[in-house]
Formats: sequence, structure tokens, C-alpha cells
Amino acid sequence: MRQEEKKTIRAAILGALLFLLIQIFHSSLNLDEDWSLLAALYLIAGCCSVAFGFAIFAQGWLFFSNRLSKARLYASALFLGVCIFDFLHTLSFVGIPWISSYISSDESLWLLTSSRLASALGILFIFSRKAPAVSYSHKSRLFRVSLVLIVLSLSVFFFGRTIFPQLLTDAGESTLKQIVDIAVLILYLIGVVAILFPDKQEKSASLLIIIRSLIFFALGQTFYMYPLHLGDVDYLFGMICGVVAYYFLLTGVYRLTIEEPYHEKQQIEARINYLAFHDDLTGLPNRRRLMQRVEEMIKNTNKDEARSLSAVAILNINHFKNINDSLGHFAGDLLLQMVSQRISSEVKSHEELFSMGADEFAFLMKEKASLEDSLVRARELLGLFETPVNLESSEYHISLSLGLSIYPGDGETAEQLIQNADTAVHNAKEQGVDIRRYIPAMQMKAKERLKLENDLRRALERDEFYLVYQPQVQLETEEIVGMEALLRWNHPKRGLVSPADFIPIAEESGLIVPIGEWVLRTACLQNKKWQEAGYRPICVSINLSMRQFLQPNLAGKIGSILSEIGLDPSYVDLEITESMTLDKETAFEQLKRLKELGVFISIDDFGTGYSSLHYLKNMPIDRLKIDRSFVAEVMEDSNNAAIVSTITSMAHHLKLKVTAEGVENQEQLQFLRQQRCHEGQGFLFSKPIRAAEFEVSFLQSSMLGMPH
Repeated sequence: MRQEEKKTIRAAILGALLFLLIQIFHSSLNLDEDWSLLAALYLIAGCCSVAFGFAIFAQGWLFFSNRLSKARLYASALFLGVCIFDFLHTLSFVGIPWISSYISSDESLWLLTSSRLASALGILFIFSRKAPAVSYSHKSRLFRVSLVLIVLSLSVFFFGRTIFPQLLTDAGESTLKQIVDIAVLILYLIGVVAILFPDKQEKSASLLIIIRSLIFFALGQTFYMYPLHLGDVDYLFGMICGVVAYYFLLTGVYRLTIEEPYHEKQQIEARINYLAFHDDLTGLPNRRRLMQRVEEMIKNTNKDEARSLSAVAILNINHFKNINDSLGHFAGDLLLQMVSQRISSEVKSHEELFSMGADEFAFLMKEKASLEDSLVRARELLGLFETPVNLESSEYHISLSLGLSIYPGDGETAEQLIQNADTAVHNAKEQGVDIRRYIPAMQMKAKERLKLENDLRRALERDEFYLVYQPQVQLETEEIVGMEALLRWNHPKRGLVSPADFIPIAEESGLIVPIGEWVLRTACLQNKKWQEAGYRPICVSINLSMRQFLQPNLAGKIGSILSEIGLDPSYVDLEITESMTLDKETAFEQLKRLKELGVFISIDDFGTGYSSLHYLKNMPIDRLKIDRSFVAEVMEDSNNAAIVSTITSMAHHLKLKVTAEGVENQEQLQFLRQQRCHEGQGFLFSKPIRAAEFEVSFLQSSMLGMPH
């Protein structure tokens, strides 16, 4: 329970005990015989009530006028009138000359009852609902209305005593007065309930303080009620309770309408400031904060001191897109948090970690003695990920690439240092290395890459792509049984652009989806034309990218293309990579839909990705393609030979076909035959060639051997 809630409960208990004690020891407290002392104490208490009432008016009306709320203004207007009535009551009740001659003590009790009735109704109306902000013009209108109501109320009172003199002069015994007193008490209690229980939300400290004031207003009201009234001393206790209630109300209104909105504004500003300089996912400082810190570092660094060398490192998670696409964005976000936590736990003094958004982090190293020290620290950071991470109840080995820029030397401004480190990390990923320090030549390459992406966006509409075909041969007979369609780009100025240069760019930019669809349509159309020309039907293998594979309507698209072309799906082999099967459920459903079309499914570059052999047997696939990196050194490296032998043996047990890529010599061919590898492709049989050459070299020659 919060402190303010405990205080409110204690206030209620204390008030009840106080009332009971006063009733029990009433006779010893009776000051009726010493009226002068009673009047003096009553006057002091009454003036305190008036002062607190005027303070409620002043703090909401006269001060901080640029921060207006409806509750604050209405409370101010209400207690301006209430304190006027209380003031007239106090002066007339204690017998101040001239006032008492004009307003009798019984009449003054009606003034007090009227003020208490107004405060009970006003507090119930104002604080039992939310208080929106209001304009300054609303304040002016409310001020005018308040003055009119105060004057009208006083007029009703003074004219009423001439019309109903008996009613006002017998206030102590009046049945109407008793009914009104009970109604006031009930209204105070209703106010407590209305503020406390309209919803289940936790109440603010200020509202709890206002509830305390209502408790003491209600307690004070009981002392004025005729059935419980035993003497004039009860009026004194009633007024003292009113003073306490006014004090609590003054405090509560101030906190509710001024202090809490101010603190709330501070919290909002602090939150906005935090979000402006921190990554919401990882909680790390973001790029904007990194810029500030690097600028401070440059400002405080003495270029002439050798020991003042500093470094900015950009770290990028390798293959993060594959993990994010395969396992989903939730798993990707979780991985980012795990990476940030693992690095954060190793941050030392004069080092800071930042989030750059997406899958990039920045690591600021200050006061390093040499470049070698920076490189050693960089290798330590990458070494943190030699142990796998646990993701969705499975272990995954991840790696990071790191780009480094050094100050002074690799940039004069924060923007240059960060940009150059980012250029270095992308260069490291392209080169397949862990760490690269920035060199100016990288900037030229980055610009070239950007230009290449722009050219790639127009290559499809300019008809700059074409396909080449590499035969797939049955190893026992060396008979052609299929072909793989491979994409090539003939740039109008650059000439032939290597697939290793433009395929990664197409993947990152999303252009691989329309390009992949063009490859699929073109390869299938060419295969259909060859069949219509009378050549023996063979299967064409087509690579699918990760982005293509994750399309929900992929099977529908491929089915429509095959139906439009009129090609039997059994002559199409779709090649995927192991990384596409990371999310087992999604991959299985997608493969199942593709198999329902009647196409074949192969896993390309098998053995180089995220192998999960325990569920491979359940995947609806037809063939494994052994990566060329294993075949290339199969005769020199016993480990590669063992891998090829294991994959082939496993495929036979799973009743899958095996195709070896990169077969370049007779020794490799002989070894693969010994392992009972079904098919092969590589330069030993043919390099990838254009459709016309493929037709002459393989399709026509195979027809010559066919019986007529």
C-alpha cells in the first residue's frame, strides 16, 4: 500500500476517534461558561479557514495563470464564494460589532450551512471527473459568472431573512436546518465515494489528500448537527475540523492542478528525451547519442598526443536477414537484445556501446594506446559470439563483422568517423572477413555499389538480363538429365557484371523478387520451347531467394506461370538453401504447397548452412546438392571427402537424390561415382552457356542418339 493511502486511512480513523473522544469527555471540555475564550478561539479558527479558502482561490486564480485546468479554475471560483460566506459567519457568530448587530448568531449558522453545502456540491462536481485544460477566455467568463452567483446568493440570504424571519432566527431547532445539515454530511461522504471508486485505477496522491479533506469536512459537519450538538464548544471543534479540511484541500488542489501536471510534464519530457537518444528495443544509446559522444571525444582529444588515439567500431550481425525472415521478427528482436546484452556485459571504462538500428551496433573505444590495441579489443568483441545463442529453444551460431575507423586519421568529424566505420564493416562483409579498418578506397567502392544498385533497378525494364544453362549429368552414364538456369547481367557500360556483385545487392534491396520471377518465367518458357521443338524433355533447376521463398502466395504465382506457359511441373526443380528452413513450420508449409504443384525441390549448397538433420527427413524435398567447396578439394582434404561421403550416404538412406556441384576433373568424378553420387554438374561437363549453344551442344546431340 502506498504512503498516501496509509495516511488517508489513518486520517479517517483519527477523525472518528477524535469525534468519539470529544463526545465522551464533552463535559470537561465545555467552555460555554467562558464565552470570551470560546469566541476568541472560534475567531482564530474561522480566520484560518477563510485564509485557507482564499489561498485556494489565489493559487488557482492569481498565480500560474499560464497553466489552466478546469478543476483548478472551478475550485478557485467556488472557494472565493465559500470563504466570503465563512468570513461573514465567523464575524457575526463571535459578535463582532456592527456585523453581529446586522446578522444574528442563528442567522450566521445558515451562512455556514450554505458555504458547507456549496463546498460539498462543488467538490463532488469538480473532483469526481477528469479536468481538461481550458483557455484564458474561459477563466474570464467563469470569473464574471462567479461574481454574479456570489452576489445573488448573498441577496437571497438577506432578502430571505425578511421574508422568512422565523426560519433563520431559530436555526438551532429548525427542522429544515437539520435536514440540510444531514444532506451536507451525506454529500461529503458521497464525494469520498465518487472520487475513490469510479474506476479501478490507482488514485493519485493529490486525490487522496482531497479525500482526507472531505473526511474532516464531514467530521466538522457532525459537530454542527443539532441531534449531536451539546454546547457552543461543538461549534469550535467543528470550525477546527474545517480548518484541517481547508488545509488538506489547499494542499490537494495545489498538487492536483499545479504540482502533478508539472511533474507529469517533466516525466513526458524526460521520456521524449530518452526516446530521442536511446533505442527502444535494446535500451542502448542510439545513433544521435553516438554523434554527440564522438563530437565530445574529438573536442577533448589532443591530436599531438599518441595516447589519445580513439576508435569507432561498427558491428553488423552476419546473415541477420535470413534469421529474421525465417524465424520471424519477434525472434529477430530477441536476437538483437541478446547480442546487445552480451556485448554490454563486457564494456570497460572508456568504452561505450550504441545501437545503430536494424542489426548494427557501434562501439566507441577511447584512449587506446595504438591501432593494435583497438584491433585486439575488436577481436575480443567478436570472440564473445564463439558460443551459440539460445533462440526459440534451439542453439544458433552467429557471427559479427566489424568495421573500424580511427581518430585522428580516418575522419575529422563525428559524421565522417561513423560513416567510414560503417563503410568498413560493409567492406568486411563483402570480402568475407571479420574485421576491416577503413581505407579511402572503400569509399569509392561504396559509391560504386550505390550506383550499381541504381542501375540494377532499371536493368529489368531495359532487358539487360539473360540466362545461361549448365547441364546436370548422370554420373554413371554421363547422360544429360537436367540443367540449371543461371542469371547473368550484361550492363550497357560495365559489360558483364558478376553475379557475386549484383545478387547480394538485389537481395538487400528487395529487387530479387521481381528478378527471380523473371528468371522463373524465362527458364520455364525456354524449356517449353525446347520440348515443342521435339527435344527430349529434361528438368530445369531454378534458384529461389529467401525473399521469394517467404512470399505467402509463392505457390500460386508459380502455378499461374506454369499454367500460362503450359509446362508440366515435373520438369521444374526449385532450389532453396538450408537457411530458408530455419523456421521449420513455415518452411514445411511452403514446401508442402510447392510440392502439391508437382515440382521437384532441391536443397542447394547443402552442408554450408544451418544444418538440422533431425527434421530433414520430414521435409518434402527430392534432392541434395553438395556445395562446390567440398567437391573442389575432395581429393586433397580428407575432411571434405568425409563430408561428401556422409552427405551421399545420408541421402541414400533418406531416399533422396544427390547432385555434386563444381565437378572439374576425372579424379573428382571417379570419387563421386564410388560414393554412388547420382548426378553432377561442373566445368568437367560444361561451363554455363547461352540457350542457343546449349541447344546445339546438348539437346541436338542427345537427339542423334535417340532411336527413330
